[in-house]
Amino acid sequence: MKLFSKKFLIMPLLLAGLVFSCKDLSELNENPNGVGPESVNPNLVMPTVLTEAAKRYVNLGYQDIAGVVQHTQKDAWSSGHNDYDWGGNQSWNEYYDILRTNDLLYKRAIELNYEFHQGVALVMKSFMFGLITDLWGDAPYTNALKGETGGTENILPAFDTQDKIYAGIIADLEKANTLLSKARADYPGIVDNVDVYYGGDPAKWRKMANSLLLRYYMRLSSKQPDIAKAGIEKIAGNAAMYPIITSNSDDATMSFPGNTEADAWPANAVIDASGSNYRRIKMAATLVEKLQILKDPRLGIWANKVEIPLVVDATQPAGTDKIVDGKRILSPDKVKNTLYDTDPEYVGLPTSFSALPSAYNLNPTPGQTSFNPHVSFLNNIYKAAKGPLLKARLISAAEVHFILAEAGLKGWSAGVAKDHYEAAIKASFETWTVGSSYAAYIAQPTVAFDKTIKQVIEQKWIASWTAATEAWFDFRRTGFPELKAGPAAKRNVLPVRFYYMQDELRINKANAEAAVSKLEITAYSQADKGNSAWSKPWLIQGTGKPW
Repeated sequence: MKLFSKKFLIMPLLLAGLVFSCKDLSELNENPNGVGPESVNPNLVMPTVLTEAAKRYVNLGYQDIAGVVQHTQKDAWSSGHNDYDWGGNQSWNEYYDILRTNDLLYKRAIELNYEFHQGVALVMKSFMFGLITDLWGDAPYTNALKGETGGTENILPAFDTQDKIYAGIIADLEKANTLLSKARADYPGIVDNVDVYYGGDPAKWRKMANSLLLRYYMRLSSKQPDIAKAGIEKIAGNAAMYPIITSNSDDATMSFPGNTEADAWPANAVIDASGSNYRRIKMAATLVEKLQILKDPRLGIWANKVEIPLVVDATQPAGTDKIVDGKRILSPDKVKNTLYDTDPEYVGLPTSFSALPSAYNLNPTPGQTSFNPHVSFLNNIYKAAKGPLLKARLISAAEVHFILAEAGLKGWSAGVAKDHYEAAIKASFETWTVGSSYAAYIAQPTVAFDKTIKQVIEQKWIASWTAATEAWFDFRRTGFPELKAGPAAKRNVLPVRFYYMQDELRINKANAEAAVSKLEITAYSQADKGNSAWSKPWLIQGTGKPW
């Protein structure tokens, strides 16, 4: 795993400015020292695609989506994270920016006959379009990246249906599997340090492509079960033709140099010297309590213990509120009907429990600048701008084994479900440096394989820490874990998609409205009507999931 360097981040951004400058002002914008798209080296473009895609993914899984799936909650600036108050203006512009740069990478790779770069570009195209359709639903796909090369249909592209987008993703990943099937020595043009995921290793990229195929086949398992079954069985039954990620050494990850805000772990307390971004994020009670029930050692890797535990002592005289031996001692009259948690080690923030979450557990400093000593902060590793565990994790051995475990429980030929379930948990434990605790953990009756998809998805939800996006997508199609919205949430159930942004609805009006009309309005769509975070896209229409 190689870090991405500043020079590889800045140069492609400069090139991007040249590539997408206005054609009508080409003479004014011409840079005598620049490189045009017709001659740019793919190795100058690749780092931007890889780093920006990984940053978008970790920002989802560590920020608002972590709030949706109740890995974390925020105690200030919390309405989007905790309450799903998204405002109806979630933009996909940055996703399409990455795709445009990736399209340049692909076209130049074809012109130079760089098959490795073609394969990488197809994997990244699939990953980014997969995110777009997973998050929003129908979206521009076929004509999305053609810009001014055609007529109005390219400038204002139609929205392709989700089933068509998933079919295109699967076709591109199949093509990538073939392109990436040669020995490394057979590929021209590879430069190790521009590939910040795999250091120019085509075999690992091939495993990533096929592991993503498993992800998207399973995504279709409720709507197109025959296609999903055939696809997963084909991959699981032919390791020579379809190698996949089965060990942590092949995980698709990206580390952070931690030099600037642009290349550091999000919400760190180094670039943000005030520490406010780190301070606001707390472990969610939903996750904390699940980990405690399971005696899961990953809790100590992800969270700090409570700085000052609460003790409510009925033997104390009325009005007692004092610190003794590092504990805050309170008489019952001081807490009255207040919601509180006296766990002496870990306390999570309840899900969307209040418009003032910073006041939880009798915090003496509620408000935007609160420092709550009675709720668990994230582990100190998340204060850092970089570190061995601070990685964007795009797809992992743990996820692959969980997918195959679920497939096995569906009766598909994908290996022994119990073996994959256990391998998935072991991979996650090793990722988070608690591998030595695996044997004792898996032996517990509450963890030992019980042959249910519910258990598989709940363990997959735990293992998706900092990559929570997949947990949301799993929840939508299975209803697991059985997550409930809190009392202050915008709706009584969890959302199932992002809103189409207002600019798209205004500028690309006819096509956007056509896409909105295909969303299923539910009892929770309310005033948002079709374009609601609670309107169901094709993928979950008719499934009865997640609610």
